[in-house]
Amino acid sequence: MDESPDVDLGDVTEDFRLNRRDFLARTGSGIFLFFTMGELPEFQQEVEGRRPPQGLPSDLNAFLKIGADGRVTCFTGKIEMGQGPITSLAQELADELDVPLDAVDMVMGDTDLCPWDMGTFGSMTTRVFGPALRSAGAQARQELLELASAQLQIPAQNLTVESGVVFDTATGRHRISYGELAQGKRIERRLTKPAATKQPSEFKVIAKPTLRRDARIKVTGAAKYTADIQIPGMVYAKLLRAPAHGAKLLDIDLSGAQKIPGVKVIRQGDFVAVLHQYPDVAESALAKIKARYDTPKQDIDDTTIFQHLLKVAPEGRVVAQGGDLHEGERTATTTVEATYLDGYKAHAPMEPHTALVKIDGDKATVWASTQTPFGAKDEVAKELGIPPENVRVITPFVGGGFGGKSRNLQIVEAARCAKLSGKPVQVAWSRKDEFFNDSFRPAAVVKVKSGISAAGRITFWEYHVYFAGERGSQQFYDIPHHATLAHNASWVGAPGSHPFATGAWRAPGNNTNTFARECQIDMMAAKAGVDPVDFRLRNLADMKMKRVLQATADKFGWKPAKSPSGRGLGVACGIDAGTYVAAIGQVHVDAATGDVKVARVVCVQDMGLVVNPEGATIQMEGCITMGLGYALREDIRFKGGDILDVNFDTYEIPRFSWLPAIETLILDRADEPAQGGGEPAIVVMGALIGNAIHDAVGARLFQLPMTPSRVKEAMKKG
Repeated sequence: MDESPDVDLGDVTEDFRLNRRDFLARTGSGIFLFFTMGELPEFQQEVEGRRPPQGLPSDLNAFLKIGADGRVTCFTGKIEMGQGPITSLAQELADELDVPLDAVDMVMGDTDLCPWDMGTFGSMTTRVFGPALRSAGAQARQELLELASAQLQIPAQNLTVESGVVFDTATGRHRISYGELAQGKRIERRLTKPAATKQPSEFKVIAKPTLRRDARIKVTGAAKYTADIQIPGMVYAKLLRAPAHGAKLLDIDLSGAQKIPGVKVIRQGDFVAVLHQYPDVAESALAKIKARYDTPKQDIDDTTIFQHLLKVAPEGRVVAQGGDLHEGERTATTTVEATYLDGYKAHAPMEPHTALVKIDGDKATVWASTQTPFGAKDEVAKELGIPPENVRVITPFVGGGFGGKSRNLQIVEAARCAKLSGKPVQVAWSRKDEFFNDSFRPAAVVKVKSGISAAGRITFWEYHVYFAGERGSQQFYDIPHHATLAHNASWVGAPGSHPFATGAWRAPGNNTNTFARECQIDMMAAKAGVDPVDFRLRNLADMKMKRVLQATADKFGWKPAKSPSGRGLGVACGIDAGTYVAAIGQVHVDAATGDVKVARVVCVQDMGLVVNPEGATIQMEGCITMGLGYALREDIRFKGGDILDVNFDTYEIPRFSWLPAIETLILDRADEPAQGGGEPAIVVMGALIGNAIHDAVGARLFQLPMTPSRVKEAMKKG
C-alpha cells in the first residue's frame, strides 16, 4: 500500500488551460482522462461564509492518471488534516474504476497538480467532491473498456473489469490490464458520454469499514508535516508580536538581536522578524529586541462582550418564517423566554500554523499547513507581486484545522520574510502566536421566545441570533407560527464588532444555535410536564429526525420521565452538513464543586451513503470528544485586544480522563446521497450536557462553557 499522500509528478502549471502537449511531457506516460462534470450542486446559502468566486468556471474538472504500472493517481484540491479523505476518496475512485484500493495514490492540495478547489471545510469533501469523483471514475472505466475492446477485438458490452484487468465476461480469457492499456502511450480523451455510477448492491470498496491509510505513518512518526520540510539554505523566522490587538509600535531597538552572530533582522514598517539557521537562536535573539507600543484602552472584556455585541448588532435578516407570531402567542398557555450566551473559542490545533516559502526569480514554492491552498496561492502572489500561476502551494499533512487554517497569515508572513531576506524562510508559530493570531469562534448571543399549548404542542417560536451566523438556526420542529432572524448572518463580524479576528470553528454557528434551540425545547418540555424525548417526538413532523431520535432513545434504553428526574440525562437533536444527528447522555454533577463528569453518550446519525463507516465512526467520536471542550471549559479570556489565554495551562481542552463511554450508530441509508460527517455530532454536545445538568440538579445554565463556577451559581439560583 502506498502510504504517502503526496506524489511528486514534477513542476506543472496551476490549471488545465495549459498546453496539453507540454502537460503530458512533464507528467510522463500513462492514460490521462479529463472530465467535464457539469455544474456543481448548489451550495447552502452560508457554507463557512464562502461562495465560489465569480469568474471561475462552474464545472469541476476531476483529473486522474492511470500509469503504465497500472497504478491510479487521483488529484484533488482537498487536503488531509485528520478527517480521512485520503482513504474515503480513494475508496470511491477505486470502486468506480474496479481497481484495488491499494492501487490508488492520492495527490492532495498541490495547486500545480490538482484542480482548483475552494478549500477543505464545511464537510463538503464527501458530499460535493465525492459524487464528481465517482462520476469521473465511472466514465474512466467505460473509456478503458472501449480502449480494451479495440485492442481485444471484443465488443465492450462483452467485457468486464476486475482488479484493474479487463477480460471477456463469457470465457474469462483475452485479458488486458489497465497498465497494459497505458503502457508507452499518451492518450488524452475528452469524455462526454455519460456513465452511470454504481448502485449500493454493486459496491466492493465503498461502504466497507477501512483502516485509515495514513494511520501507520502517523503513529510511527513517519508522516511529514510542514515543519518537517527542510530545504538547502533555509532559515527560521521568529516574528515580533504586539502585546495586544490594535497596539501601535512607537519605537524599537534592534541592536541586541543584531549583535548575535548569524542573526539577520528584517523590518518593514511594524513588521519585524529575526532570522537564523536555527530556530532556538532566532527565538533568543527576538527576546533581545526592545519595543515600545501604544496600546489602545478598551473597556470590552470577556464579561462585557455580550452587551457590546447587542449594542452594535445590525438589523436581523430573516432566515425562516411562517404563520403569525401574534396569533401563536395568543394561543399559547405557557410562554418561555431566555437569552443564551456563548464566549470566544480557540481552534487550538496540535500543529501550529506553519509555512515554508522559497522564491526562485519570479516564481515561488510554498509548503504550508492550510485548509485553503488555492486561497494561499493568491495571497502569496499578491504579497510578492507576481502572477498567481507563478506560485505553487504544496500541502503536506495538516495537523488539525477545525476551520482555523482557512486563514493563511503565517504563509503571507513567510512570503514577506523570504522576499525581504532573499532566502527560503520557514515561519512556525509558537503556541502563544497560535492563540494570539487565532480567528476565534465568535462570541454570540441568542434570544428565544416560544410558547406551548395546553396539549404540549409548540405554538410559536421567535428566534434572534447575534453574530454566531445562521448555520443551524433553521427550525426543524413542527411549529405553525415562527420567525428566525440572524443579526450578522455570518460568523465574521463587521469592523468594530469583535476586538480581534473571528472565523469558522468546527460547524460554525451550529454549536451555539443548537445549544440555544435544544435547551429552549427542554425548558418547554419541563414546563409542560412532558418527558423531553416524547415532547420532541410529538412536535416533530420531519420523519427522518423522528427516526434518528427514536433510534437514539432505543439504543440508550431511554425510560420516559419528567425533567428534572435526578438521573442526569440529557437529549439534543440537530442537523449539520445534511446529516441528521441525535444524542442522549448522562452526567454526574458534584454539588460541592460544580464539576460535571459526562459518563455516557449515545449518538446516532443519518448521513446517507457512508463511504467509510470506520472513518465516519471515528469522526463522530472525535466530535463528541471535542464537544466536551466548548461545553465545559473552553473560553477565551481577554481585556480589549489583550489575549489572556495563550497556552494550555489556562485554556483547557478535553483530556482522555474526561471521556465518557461513547456509543455510536449510523443508520443504513446507502441508497441516499452521502452527507457531511466531520462536524454534525459536535453540534449537540453543549445542549445535551446542559439539559443533563438540569435533569441532574434542577439548575439551568444559559452560558457556554458550563464551568464549575457557573454550575454552582446556577444551582444557587435553581
